[in-house]
Amino acid sequence: MKAEPIFREKQTQEGFIREMVVWRLGKPVPGCRHLFKYRFFFGTDDGTCLVRYDNERGKGDHKHIEGAELPFLFRGLEATFADFLADIAAVMDKKRGAV
Repeated sequence: MKAEPIFREKQTQEGFIREMVVWRLGKPVPGCRHLFKYRFFFGTDDGTCLVRYDNERGKGDHKHIEGAELPFLFRGLEATFADFLADIAAVMDKKRGAV
């Protein structure tokens, strides 16, 4: 089975980009137990990554928060969306507090 795109959304607002892409696979990416390949990105419109969730071959499920790479437990797409949005909110709260 080829990768089947099942979700794609890209939003730009006030100098920020949020893009979420999900594919359904015939077999898991090495390092994962689920049948999804995904990439969730949030950053500035110049390409600076503030939050990214993905599952690279061999690395499995992990996230990047302001340059730090951290593992996380994939509990389904809805939970991953919610975690991603919560991390965006935390990063933006931190940035607003630094001003």
